Amino acid sequence: MLSDIALSAIVPMPRPEPSGDLDAFLKELTDALDRLNAQTEILLVAHSPRDALATLAESRGARVVGARAAGYGAALAAGFEAARGQYVLTLDADLLNLGTTIAGMWSARGAAEVTIASRYTAGGRASMPLGRRLLSRLLNTIFSRGLSFHVRDMSSGVRLYRADLVRGHAYRARDFDILQEILVRAYMDGWRVQEVPFEYRSRRLGSTPGRLFGFGFAYARTLSTLWATRNSILAADYDDRAHDSPIPLQRYWQRQRFRHVTDLVDGEGPVLDVGCGSSRIIGALPAGSVGVDILLRKLRYGRKFGLPLVQASAFELPFRDEAFPCVLCSQVIEHVPKESSILDELDRTLARGGRLVLGTPDYANWQWVVTEKLYGWFAPGAYADEHIAHYTREELIDIFTARGFRHESTRYIMRGELILAFRKGSGRSSPEPARTENVASAMDRSVVCPKCGGPLDRGDEEQALDCSACGLRYPIEDEIPVLMADRAVPLPLGRAQRTKRSEPADDLHRAQEQDRG
Repeated sequence: MLSDIALSAIVPMPRPEPSGDLDAFLKELTDALDRLNAQTEILLVAHSPRDALATLAESRGARVVGARAAGYGAALAAGFEAARGQYVLTLDADLLNLGTTIAGMWSARGAAEVTIASRYTAGGRASMPLGRRLLSRLLNTIFSRGLSFHVRDMSSGVRLYRADLVRGHAYRARDFDILQEILVRAYMDGWRVQEVPFEYRSRRLGSTPGRLFGFGFAYARTLSTLWATRNSILAADYDDRAHDSPIPLQRYWQRQRFRHVTDLVDGEGPVLDVGCGSSRIIGALPAGSVGVDILLRKLRYGRKFGLPLVQASAFELPFRDEAFPCVLCSQVIEHVPKESSILDELDRTLARGGRLVLGTPDYANWQWVVTEKLYGWFAPGAYADEHIAHYTREELIDIFTARGFRHESTRYIMRGELILAFRKGSGRSSPEPARTENVASAMDRSVVCPKCGGPLDRGDEEQALDCSACGLRYPIEDEIPVLMADRAVPLPLGRAQRTKRSEPADDLHRAQEQDRG
């Protein structure tokens, strides 16, 4: 059940007792939150807080939370767990000009799950001594490039998070490096991060830059761990970033794949991209195309490309028979057993006369065998270790020829990666999907229940897709339908007792069945 509290403001306290400026800060913060016209709460977090802090907090309508250990990171982690709001705002207790900053961040919350008040984005300012400002800019530039972040102000502690992004995590950092750990996790999971301009002014303008040096030292201690996590193949943006990789061979390989695949699907109509990941190929597909992947984090990131996305298993694709005139499956089949149903599903969802584009390593060529061994040696634990099905060009041609396909094209990347194009046997095929349609209509037109293959209804408040035949409700998370039987829940009793489908929808589904016949 969602809390009625919209926003929790968390203030990590550097000392367990109140300072002379804290009362003025709390008054300004309370006034700023009141102007949001939302239910809010204020949490002061300290290690071993004193009674005087609790007394002052109570006088301003705030509450005190005890951190299990000393340190900025420990305070933030304790605040995240205690917060009851749907959003969490983190602040420093010495900031001025809170009203403008908080209002700007709150109004921008719909565009990203993480909003950073930035001193260094366009329109931002930092009122601090020149030497400290230059050092801050230098450290932030080095650190953001080291972790491949498009964030200018990584050390800003003034941030707005969607609460479910930070709640329930066991953070390892206990100091200022928690700011980077949170960002690494956000990028890993495909959440959107944005910066809004912020004018930094402190009540202690003349203070020493201890926080800045603390940020630098804490970050340096954890740089290698964060770097390895950031560059894992599990990172949501891994496929997209590989297109511009600083490693020449990886960059060349990704760009060649992009060129071959987009050329082979060009002019074929809307594409079903099975195992789309977060590749830039998604953004190059025509209107009416749909991307499918098993990893929700990759799909969250892929929202930036603007095409409909679905979380689903390639073994049970939630689309009607012959729904697409072109089906693409690049670098997927080698990751699943040969006896799986993936090839059957690619065949089933492709319209007769349509094109199948299939990419996989060619294990008949020594070039790939050597490349894979070198890749596994230089990058242990990466994609090469996950290849459990070894195909060859001749094997795949034989498989699809037996299914009634005609081989049309063979492409290679350095004689290792194989990209094949097939034409499915002709006949009266399903109507080609419309070239221009919005996300909702594309989903509603082609998706079916992965369990029974029956039609789906938009659920209550448009946040689910319902199968009346199975009595199941499939969630829509972060704008992405999750069409997997093990993620479905039983329909609410009242919903299940209604008419299974409205009459127009029944007519549409019957028409689709007739087209397939």
